[in-house]
Amino acid sequence: MNLETRYNELNKDYGAYELVNIEKLNDLNSVGLLLKHKKSGARVAIISNDDDNKVFSIGFKTPPDNDTGMQHIIEHSTLCGSRKYPVKDPFVELCKGSLNTFLNAMTYPDKTVYPVASCNMADFKNIMDVYMDAVFYPAMYEHEEIFKQEGWHYELEDVDGELAYNGVVFNEMKGVYSSADDVLSRYTFVSLFPDSEYKNESGGDPEAIPQLKYEDFIKYHKEYYHPVNSYIYLYGDIDVDERLEYLNNEYLSAFDKNDVNIDAEVTFQKAFDAPKYETREYAITDDEPEEDNTYLSYNVVIGTSTDPVSYLALQILDYALIMAPGAPLKQALIDAGIGTDVYSVLETSVYQPVYSIITKNANESDRDRFVSVVEDTLSDIVKNGLSKRMVKAGINYYEFKYREADFGPYPKGLMYYLTMMDSWLYDENKPFVHVEAGETFEIIKKNSENGFFEKFIEDNIIGNNHEVVLSLVPKHGLAEEKEAKEAEQLAKYKATLSKEELEELVKQTKALKEYQDTPSSQKDLEKIPQLELKDITREPAKLYIDPKKTGGVDVIHHNMFTNGIAYIMMCYDCKNVPDELLPYIGLLSSVLGLMDTEKYTYTELTNEININCGGISTDAAIYTDNKDFDKCTIMYEVKGKVLYDNIQFVLDMMNEIIYKTKFSDYKRLKEIIAKLKSRMESTMTSAGHSTAMLAGMAQFSRNAYYSNEMRGYGFYELIQKLDSQFDELKEDIADKLSKLVDYIFHKENIIVSFTADDKGYDAFAPAFGKYAEELKKSDMPACERKYTPANVKTGYTSASQVQYVARCGNFRDGGYEYTGALRVLKVIFSYDYLWINVRVKGGAYGCMSGSYRNGDMYMVSYRDPNLRKTNDIYENAADYLEHFDVSDRDMVKFIIGTIGDMDTPMNPAAKGTRSFGAYICNTDYESLKKERGQVLDCNVERIRELAPLVRCAMDENYFCVVGSSKEINKESELFDKIQPLIKVQG
Repeated sequence: MNLETRYNELNKDYGAYELVNIEKLNDLNSVGLLLKHKKSGARVAIISNDDDNKVFSIGFKTPPDNDTGMQHIIEHSTLCGSRKYPVKDPFVELCKGSLNTFLNAMTYPDKTVYPVASCNMADFKNIMDVYMDAVFYPAMYEHEEIFKQEGWHYELEDVDGELAYNGVVFNEMKGVYSSADDVLSRYTFVSLFPDSEYKNESGGDPEAIPQLKYEDFIKYHKEYYHPVNSYIYLYGDIDVDERLEYLNNEYLSAFDKNDVNIDAEVTFQKAFDAPKYETREYAITDDEPEEDNTYLSYNVVIGTSTDPVSYLALQILDYALIMAPGAPLKQALIDAGIGTDVYSVLETSVYQPVYSIITKNANESDRDRFVSVVEDTLSDIVKNGLSKRMVKAGINYYEFKYREADFGPYPKGLMYYLTMMDSWLYDENKPFVHVEAGETFEIIKKNSENGFFEKFIEDNIIGNNHEVVLSLVPKHGLAEEKEAKEAEQLAKYKATLSKEELEELVKQTKALKEYQDTPSSQKDLEKIPQLELKDITREPAKLYIDPKKTGGVDVIHHNMFTNGIAYIMMCYDCKNVPDELLPYIGLLSSVLGLMDTEKYTYTELTNEININCGGISTDAAIYTDNKDFDKCTIMYEVKGKVLYDNIQFVLDMMNEIIYKTKFSDYKRLKEIIAKLKSRMESTMTSAGHSTAMLAGMAQFSRNAYYSNEMRGYGFYELIQKLDSQFDELKEDIADKLSKLVDYIFHKENIIVSFTADDKGYDAFAPAFGKYAEELKKSDMPACERKYTPANVKTGYTSASQVQYVARCGNFRDGGYEYTGALRVLKVIFSYDYLWINVRVKGGAYGCMSGSYRNGDMYMVSYRDPNLRKTNDIYENAADYLEHFDVSDRDMVKFIIGTIGDMDTPMNPAAKGTRSFGAYICNTDYESLKKERGQVLDCNVERIRELAPLVRCAMDENYFCVVGSSKEINKESELFDKIQPLIKVQG
């Protein structure tokens, strides 16, 4: 629909709603409406356009007044049944059986939001109603068990047993507080906002969560979950009148804004009289050194998030100071030898944005020098100016992202909503100021030539007393101290209880388990609306594969509309790379584009790329031939995205990066390796499930082995060695990287993926034809790969308070074949068997499973208080399948949920990547159609038939755990090897 027509049609009276504002959002090709429900006071913002990926959300201001995490526990609990939908877990029922493209809820420092999305209108209406009923009429009022399950409870199996705390949020936050980065973030807010609600932990501090009483939990919901405190959002191709009428008739009209008096405003924190200095501690294991392990952070509060110019300028300034390779403030700290990993955090989802400059792997004694380097460098920038090219690159980087609006798997409308809440929550008349940002970009472009950023630094950072310098220092034994303190508290409390009170606790523990064991009735389950299989097409999404030849090189053209952006991916087969150099491919992908070349310094290189295109990146990928699973191809991929008229620039820069990088710049090489080690250590701790799963699968899967060696724990071991022995190895490292270039980048190895329409290809073909003619040629032979499976059950110990438990295997080893029914099984495991046993009963925050066409299968838990118990659940999965029995309606639900996972909407870049993957993996459209048919035709019997397949994979018992040293050592007989997650020596 024409924008003018849409605007005119929507500019009218809305009866039960006051139309506060309507405007054309030209950058989004949309119309924005801001309304207020007259009776209830609910705020409603709508972005109306032709996007069929529709989004709904309702959010509430939920400032915390303590650290018990009631906001977070309410977020979990509201989705555990409601008035219309009195099932145990309607959220999970929707995950099982809807075509949603997003379904979740999130707790922030001052708000809680409940967003959903779907491309199917009937499905969209269904999940929207489930969510509206959940937030206003949750079953937690009638069932205290929900609070105990999702929040916390005492657990006592028998009167002589050990008393413990358990609960999903309790264990989730134990995982959060096991991450030094998250601990640093928490202490930053505590220090900067001593008089504001931001000093409190909305997620919940594990030490404070058990102080929360059920009565206070209910009281908070009653007070804050009223429409007058709500922010309702609708996006996409929707009937605005129909949805507004529905909201009024079904929910909002039942509430009156005059019935409540809610004070949900966040207290504005005044600036300090002078900057503050604080020191806090975080836990490390006995294997990790205290030296060179301190975080130093320089934190300032800057303005408010309702100012669109400041909001955007902060992001661009962050690019110019810290984010860009060679950015002056980052480089000054690295050159000063203060830490090895300098980064920044910009928090704009709060009323008063926080900008943090952080150096990692420093020492507490470096603090004063750290502050001096930061402030002296900023003062020098104010005096002499920022690099004009750096500023221009930052502006273009963010403007390209803004115009492209590529949010990967997340719906565009969802990301707009989250951005809108950064202003709307604090000024109810400003929902669109950050999503319609074209004018803001123009203001900044114009002012950037006149000292705008230098003055911004002077006013908001150097001359800002709302500042805290925080030292987060490591401490041996801190995790054990916390565990001992918790155990002592529980033991003391237990000692105060009479025999009758102990028996009552045992009774309550059993009652909760009985509640969890009791399934929802079929009658209640059928109250959740569900689509029918006839609503779903049997045709998979189209593949865009048009093989062409340009300059003697195979080019796979993915022909589609891309709004004038060309997505270029040059893929080089790594068949000539010897096995001993494969791990260095991971390092190569971290080096190319981030080191000097013959023509540019690495800083100039990044600036030129971001000024002239949407970015260039490199990475390694592994492809398996789906008609010959022993055939595994490692590809080195060089990717770029650019407007059609600048394709030649991207090709020139790719050539510069690939062939003219100076690996012998040892200073820069050392910086990259040190940063890479630091980042990997943070990720391995916070995303232990990925570490455990990949390390476990690498024991038996060729694909996983290569992936682990190039980006997983095997790669980390290499990087740790290179970092600790850099001075002795630096020449060898540079030599290996140079050899990789010779082995990989020649004409015989290349195939190109190109995503754009015919006009784009016409611009690409002549430029690439010339490029291809100049490619190096080689006749070197392919290397014969050697891989030997080895089942070494490993426990990686850390200072974590929770576990990540993975068990893997391969079902093809037992002669079983892949079938589309395995996709349905993933949904059944993830949202039924594992969800109920690992999360609901076990208290883990998450659990997941998956299987691949080559036979690889895994199960893994996330932020899990258990270890052996979870492994036993994996062990018994096949028994569950042998007795699997659900109604036809429930089976349809699992199938629909599976199709929802398969049919995630894709942007042009993702469609091109999927099509290229299908081409390289020898996956034709008919095989995708066959798999989809197997999903749609799945039934109870076919799921039962998977029991021996699962038993085969799980019996292989490739087992890996990342987690608490105490828990892993307590279960030492489960492991062949126990070692520290973080390595200290090379």
